[in-house]
Amino acid sequence: MMRGQPGFAIVPRTDSARRPVDWSACGRIAVFRALQLGDMLCAVPALRALRTAAPQAHITLIGLPWADSFVRRFARYVDELLPYPGFPGMPERQPDLAAMPAFLAAAQERNFDLAIQLHGSGVLSNPAMMMLGAKRHAGFYQPGQFCPDPHSFMPWPEQEHEIWRYLRLMEFLGVPLQGDAMEFPLSDEDHRDLQASQPDLPAPGSYVCIHPGARLSSRRWMPQRFAEVADALAADGMRIVVTGSEDERAITQAVLHSMRSPALDLTGKTSLGALAALVAQARLVVCNDTGISHIAAAVATPSVIVSCGSDTRRWAPLDRQRHRVISSMVSCRPCMHTACPVGHDCAHNIAAPMVTAAARNILSNNNQGLRS
Repeated sequence: MMRGQPGFAIVPRTDSARRPVDWSACGRIAVFRALQLGDMLCAVPALRALRTAAPQAHITLIGLPWADSFVRRFARYVDELLPYPGFPGMPERQPDLAAMPAFLAAAQERNFDLAIQLHGSGVLSNPAMMMLGAKRHAGFYQPGQFCPDPHSFMPWPEQEHEIWRYLRLMEFLGVPLQGDAMEFPLSDEDHRDLQASQPDLPAPGSYVCIHPGARLSSRRWMPQRFAEVADALAADGMRIVVTGSEDERAITQAVLHSMRSPALDLTGKTSLGALAALVAQARLVVCNDTGISHIAAAVATPSVIVSCGSDTRRWAPLDRQRHRVISSMVSCRPCMHTACPVGHDCAHNIAAPMVTAAARNILSNNNQGLRS
């Protein structure tokens, strides 16, 4: 017998082995996706479809601790967060093995009718999910690796966009899709938080957000080139707002110090909701391929995304008219490194005038749309 993960058999799957999920009988559903903001926003269309299929279910997100705010924002689709303590080999957080027994006890106490794996190909996440004690499991498996249930697991769709990977799983499980549009619902509190962060904000539609940070340095374009783009757009009459988290202050300060034009610095001053409200009122966002690009897509604000290292096929916004991705197709992408070990050509090959031209094109098209 072939073996995959230690202790688990590799089970060949055929389409004839599918067994539909009885969604009306699912009282408790766990969704395993312990990832960051952009990853979570890309899963919203799948969560929307799931909620429509099982409106009566109590849906628990097995996610990272930060996702408590995600669950509150998307309460229409998810009912609670069960914080995941991490698992050896998973890079999203350092495993807290001391917290694992309490986590597993809490998960098994919920007696899930179904656990759905939305956490990648399943090589690591499927064995981790099996410990939840659910009555049934669904998700992806990597051919040649452990398949928990040939009736409800489909092969990992390597070539799909991130949003559509999870929608394909919903289709496979018999869930009617509810579109592929992203969402980021804004509240009155978000707008109040934005106003409190900076009382003298530019008027809606009069400014461009420049967001030069990204969690991985391999995904960052150079601050000086962001500054060049910001100066060019300021010369066209746009107000410039520079955004970033407190951890990204060195990056945003490098942009501000390189700029010749004045800019509003909101580094570390906005909550996630306030940042989304700011983006929703912006004329344009210029950023790296990171969480704010998904926020822009979710609130329908046009963007120019400088994609360094990431897989554009997987992460680029679906609406290619509203959003433009600028990238250099070097041989080493998609990049698996936190920091580039070979000169960061994917960033250096993108000149500031290329990004400025894309931004001006979008702004010009928006102006025509407003006049028509």
